[in-house]
Amino acid sequence: MSTGPTCTQPGCTGTIVDGYCDQCGMAAAEGVASVKSAIPTAAVGSATTSPAANGTPCQQVGCTGHILDGYCDVCGTPAIPNATVAEAVAVASAAAEAQPLAGNEASVATSASRVQSAAIGSKRAGSGSNATRRTRTGSQRMRSARIGAGLTSVPPAPPIDAAKAIMANPQVPEDKRNCAKCGNPVGRSIDGKPGRSEGFCPQCGQEFSFTPKLQPGDLVAGQYEVAGALAHGGLGWIYLARDRNVSNRWVVLKGLLNSGDPDALAAAIAEQQFLAQVEHPSIVEIYNFVTHEGAGYIVMEYVGGKSLKQILKDRMSANGGAYDPFPVDQALAYILELLPAFQYLHDLGLIYCDFKPDNMIQVGDAMKLIDLGGVRRVDDQDSAIYGTVGYQAPEVADVGPTVASDIYTIGRTLLVLCMEFRGYQGTYLYTLPPVDQTPLFQQYDSLYWLVAKCCAPDPADRFASVDELRTQMLGVLREVVARTRQGTANTSSASVLFESLATANPISEWDQLPALRPDTTDAQYGWLSTLPADNPSERLKVLQTAPEDTAEVWLARIHAALDMDDPTSANDYAAKLLSADPWEWRALWGQGLAAVQVENWETAKASFNAVYQQVPGELAPKLALAYACERGGLPEVAEGLYQTCAATDAAYVAPAAFGMARVRAAAGDTTGAVAALDLVPTTSRGYVESRQQRAEVLLAGSGQDLAVLDQAMQTIERAQLDNPTRQRFTVRILGQALPVVTAAGAAQHQHGRIGSHEATEKGLRDGMEAALRSLARDTNDLKERVDLVNQANAVRNWSLT
Repeated sequence: MSTGPTCTQPGCTGTIVDGYCDQCGMAAAEGVASVKSAIPTAAVGSATTSPAANGTPCQQVGCTGHILDGYCDVCGTPAIPNATVAEAVAVASAAAEAQPLAGNEASVATSASRVQSAAIGSKRAGSGSNATRRTRTGSQRMRSARIGAGLTSVPPAPPIDAAKAIMANPQVPEDKRNCAKCGNPVGRSIDGKPGRSEGFCPQCGQEFSFTPKLQPGDLVAGQYEVAGALAHGGLGWIYLARDRNVSNRWVVLKGLLNSGDPDALAAAIAEQQFLAQVEHPSIVEIYNFVTHEGAGYIVMEYVGGKSLKQILKDRMSANGGAYDPFPVDQALAYILELLPAFQYLHDLGLIYCDFKPDNMIQVGDAMKLIDLGGVRRVDDQDSAIYGTVGYQAPEVADVGPTVASDIYTIGRTLLVLCMEFRGYQGTYLYTLPPVDQTPLFQQYDSLYWLVAKCCAPDPADRFASVDELRTQMLGVLREVVARTRQGTANTSSASVLFESLATANPISEWDQLPALRPDTTDAQYGWLSTLPADNPSERLKVLQTAPEDTAEVWLARIHAALDMDDPTSANDYAAKLLSADPWEWRALWGQGLAAVQVENWETAKASFNAVYQQVPGELAPKLALAYACERGGLPEVAEGLYQTCAATDAAYVAPAAFGMARVRAAAGDTTGAVAALDLVPTTSRGYVESRQQRAEVLLAGSGQDLAVLDQAMQTIERAQLDNPTRQRFTVRILGQALPVVTAAGAAQHQHGRIGSHEATEKGLRDGMEAALRSLARDTNDLKERVDLVNQANAVRNWSLT
């Protein structure tokens, strides 16, 4: 068989096969013929060849499969037609002889693009097949629930049949009837007589009505056919209807609390003006605004799910009437799913105002933010303000709704979802319950600081944006999930605020703690990137001439001063940054690092703790605070923080494990210290160091326990240590075991070995002698070599020869 024409590419000696060079992969020059490929694809064939019969052995090298319906039942490769098998083998042979592979030289010919691929999808269906589209869905394992950010799972909520959601007897309970203007009770029973559902408030004279204005069958605006009432909300009755103009889809009609109420009417008009532009997958969609018999109605999307308030009620009923909050990870997951919707509204200059569990709807594995009745523009100073007692921020009555007040409602809602928040509408109307009286806060410290920042009395102390809150809430969720998992982290998550840890060994210096990530949006970020990196003195000199004293410039000065071992200047720079911006927690981070540099542990603890409270979802402040607490006399706090770091992020496991081991070893807990060091994975750069530390801990806590010394020896023998280190440990361990074995009554010891050495005087002496002589051979210091040989001679076993 001819091997075909030679490739025309300069320097290439390949052959053209199927229009392409079998060596460089380039297409053949125009007009150049080529031979067929040794292994034709499913699309290649001749009308004169017959298909391979079922049961024919596969022709692929090394495959043990057989042809079934034109394809191998093992490797899936298309069958070679019977008439071409011999030709294929011959061509393959000729090609192999003509073009041997040139060693390991890399080229297109040796890349994965040249490897035969089994047919799949449209290639396997073939042009003559009746299968013109996919006939099955993808594997469900490729689909994950939306709620939970991939960190945890939340049970989906079953869809609710719209028709079954209609109230059979639409009435507002008397204890829920309040004046829309002054908030006082109205429509209540007097002397055993039922309260009126319509009338006037005795306190302010405002007219009220709790009677549904629409009845089943009513046609609103000639388009919406009412099916019935769904619920009574803050702005009045909510009805279910069919949209006759759009496929008879279900819609919701939200009526006014009172058609004569000017504030309610103004709110409806405001919704008509700007809510049409709100289009977000997590926000209920507003379709229309219509009037009927003098009353106004908002027409919106029907969301066939359950509110979290209703789900909480169902949980309470199933729990015998006792409050049954959501698991913390589930509550966080619910809130996280809706935070992008809040950010979307804020980006449009809109404030939601009235966030609470009632307005969060779970639909399958998704969440919807409903009830836009309280939404208003951030610069609106005139419209009525809608909110709910216990959720609304304290400053709203004076300054109106803001982004900060929305964040306040998010924090309060989160707390109601994950604990029985008694007194949230009374005793703790604008405060949080004490930590020492709240088991949830004691169990999840980061969650407490997250909620505390959301609900800070001063709006300026809250998160600056929902995006900022979301970043920290994700971090808290990771911690909560890690705690329930009760193991070490096997994944890492990049922080947007801190660089990755530069070390996997024990933390002992300030510069081993995570560094701050630069803020690329800073006005001087570009200028700062041009500064000399290797000379801190020169860098600081240039920094003094910065075009503008931005936060990044001050932080660069702090870091340069620390690099120069000048913590005093670093503190001065940090103080100036805090003077310019009292909320700049990164300045406190710099002060904490300066305190570590001079071992001022009280200042270090205070600084890092403040940073932790500002960014409770970050691990870097926890690691830094743990180190400061370890060195500053708070070992219990340090151990807890180290545990959190080790359980949450794989990048933090090693340094946190070393810190935990130090704390436990100092407390005499040898078993706990060893367990901490065993958290360091074999893939970590700190693994070898962890083995040495493990041996040290076992040696220090062994006493006369040969079993513990055996563990220490096994640790060293299994670790990939350099020879001198291994032999020194061998001498120490066996030397510590020797007097125990040779002591009176040593024959009663039942432990047979110390690592690979017999736990006898002879076995231990032989091991020590061998280790000392190995050390002597490795050293270049003559004096040290003589000393080691003398030690070996002194410890060797006596013999008669």
